[in-house]
Amino acid sequence: MTFEIAIVFALIALALVLFAWERVSYEVTALIVCVTLMVTGILSPAEGLAGFSNPATIAIGAMFVLSEGLRRTGALAHVGELFRRLGRRSRWLAIGGMLLSVGLVSGFINNTAAIAIIIPVVLAVSRDLGLSPSKLLMPLSFASMLGGVCTLIGTSTNLLVSSIAAGHGLAPFGMFEMAPLGLLFFAVGLAYLALVGIRLTPARRSLEDLTSRYGVRQYLTDVRVRDQRRETRALLEGLEVEIVEVFARDGGRVVRVVGAPGEIAKLVARQDVTIEPVTTWGDAALRTSERELVEAVVAPDAPIAGQRIEDVSFAERFGAVVLALRRPDELQNERLAASILRPGDSLLLSTAREQAAALSRDASFVVVSQVEQPPVQRCKKLPIALAVLAAVVGLAALDVLPIVVSALAGCVVLLLTRTLRPREAYESISWKVIFLLAGVIPLGTAMDRTGASELVSHFFTDGLGPMGAHVVLAGFFGASLLLTNVISNQATAALLAPIAIESAHLLGVSARPMLMAVTFAASLSFMTPVGYQTNTLVYGPGSYRFGDFTRVGTPLDLILWGLAVLLIPSLWPF
Repeated sequence: MTFEIAIVFALIALALVLFAWERVSYEVTALIVCVTLMVTGILSPAEGLAGFSNPATIAIGAMFVLSEGLRRTGALAHVGELFRRLGRRSRWLAIGGMLLSVGLVSGFINNTAAIAIIIPVVLAVSRDLGLSPSKLLMPLSFASMLGGVCTLIGTSTNLLVSSIAAGHGLAPFGMFEMAPLGLLFFAVGLAYLALVGIRLTPARRSLEDLTSRYGVRQYLTDVRVRDQRRETRALLEGLEVEIVEVFARDGGRVVRVVGAPGEIAKLVARQDVTIEPVTTWGDAALRTSERELVEAVVAPDAPIAGQRIEDVSFAERFGAVVLALRRPDELQNERLAASILRPGDSLLLSTAREQAAALSRDASFVVVSQVEQPPVQRCKKLPIALAVLAAVVGLAALDVLPIVVSALAGCVVLLLTRTLRPREAYESISWKVIFLLAGVIPLGTAMDRTGASELVSHFFTDGLGPMGAHVVLAGFFGASLLLTNVISNQATAALLAPIAIESAHLLGVSARPMLMAVTFAASLSFMTPVGYQTNTLVYGPGSYRFGDFTRVGTPLDLILWGLAVLLIPSLWPF
C-alpha cells in the first residue's frame, strides 16, 4: 500500500465517521476531503474542484429549480387538495391515491419537496379519517424513494452514478432505463406496505394539544409595567423567560411572557412590575386573534441548520417565540436559546397570526400544523411549468439533448417567462447537496488515481468472485444498503460506484449490472430515519422512534435485495 492510498483510506474513514456522527455537516465534511486531496498533491486544483463543474452536480441543481417551478405554480398544492376530497369518499381510496401519486411525482421532481408539501395534507386527512398520522407518513416517505428509482432524474443518486459511468468511458443511463426494475420495486413495495408494513407501523396518535405533545410545563403570564419609561427587556433581565408579545391594556403597557414556574416565581417577587392573573399553559392560551400556535420541522437543507435558536431571529423574521424543540433523542422546553438547530428538528412556536403563513414560504421550515396557507402564487404559469418539465424529460429521453443541457434550458425558460424569480431559483437549490457532491466526486477520482479502487475491488473479487458475479453483485447491493442507511445516498454512490466498475473489470464482466446494484440500493434507505431526507422530514410529525424504521424498513430492504440479485442480471446482462 502506497502513502497516497493510505491517505485516501484515512480520508474515507474520517468521512464515514463524520457523516455518521452528524456533528459536522455533510458539505463541510466533503470539503475537508476535497481540500485535503489538493493539499497533499494527490489531485491537482483542477481535479479537486472538478466536482463543482461535473454534469451531475449541475443537472441536480437544475432539477431543484424545475421542482420549485412546479411548487410555486401550485401543481403540488392541487394534488394535496385532491387527496382531501378523496378522503371524504373512501379511506383506502385516499391512502392508495396518496401513495401512487407521491411515487409518480417523485419520479420527476425532488422527492423532498413532494413530501414537504404532502405532510400537512396527510395530517388533515388523518384527522378526517380518524387515523394515526404515523400509519401514513412513513409509507409515504418509502413510496417517494421507490418512485425516485424509476427515472434518471428521480433522485440525485441516479444522475451521479450515470455521470461516474460516463467519466469511466461507459454509456450514461437512459431516462427510463431504470424503469422496468424501478416500477417492479415500486409495486412490490406498495404491496408490502399495504399487507405487512401497515401492520408493523405503530399507531401513535399525535395529541391534538400541541403543548401537551411537546411536554411543555411552562406558564403564560401577563406583566403590567409600572414605570412606562423603562425598557421592556430591562425589566426581565436575569430571568429565563421569553417575551411573546407587548400590547396596551387599560392605558398601560403589558408584556406577555412565558417561562418555567421557578422563573415566574422570581418575576412575581419583583417590585417594578405587576403580575396579571397567571394562565396555565395550553393551546387555547396561545391561539388568540393576534397569535397562532405553529408546529414546524427544520428542513433537511435549511440554511439555519447549525445555528443557535437565539441567532435565527425568530422574533424579527416571524414575530415568533420558540416554545419547545423535539428531536429523536430528546425533548427541550426550557433554556432553548443556546440549542443548535438540526435538520429534522420539530419546533413549537408562538407566532403573530399575520406572520404565521410566512413560515410556510420560508425554505428553512416545513409547517406541519394547520395554519392558513399562503395563496398559490402565479397559478396562471402552471401550464408553462408542466410543459417545461415535459420538454426536459422528453428531450433527454429521446437523446436529443443531454439531461444537463435540457434541464438548464428548462431553468432558463422558467426565468424568462417569470414563472420563477432569480432569487427563488437560487434559494430552491439545496446547496448542501451541491457542496456534498463537489466534495465527494473528487474522492472517486483520487481512488482511481492512487489505485485505492483497485485494492478495494480485489477484496470483493477475491472474497466473493469465486462464487460468481451474482454473489459479487449481491455484495455491492448489500454494502450500499448498509452505507446509505448511515450516511447520505450521494456519498454512498460516490464511494462505491468506482469500486463497482473496477471490480467488474477484474472479473471480466460488464460494469452495468454492478452500477445498477449500487444505484438502486443507495436510494433505498428504509431502515433508519437519518439515511434519507424524506425519512428525516416525517420523523417528528409521525411521532416515530428510531426502531420503527428498522422494524418496518428492514424486511422491505431484504425483499428488494433478493429481487435485485435475481433480476438485475436479466435486465443488464454480465
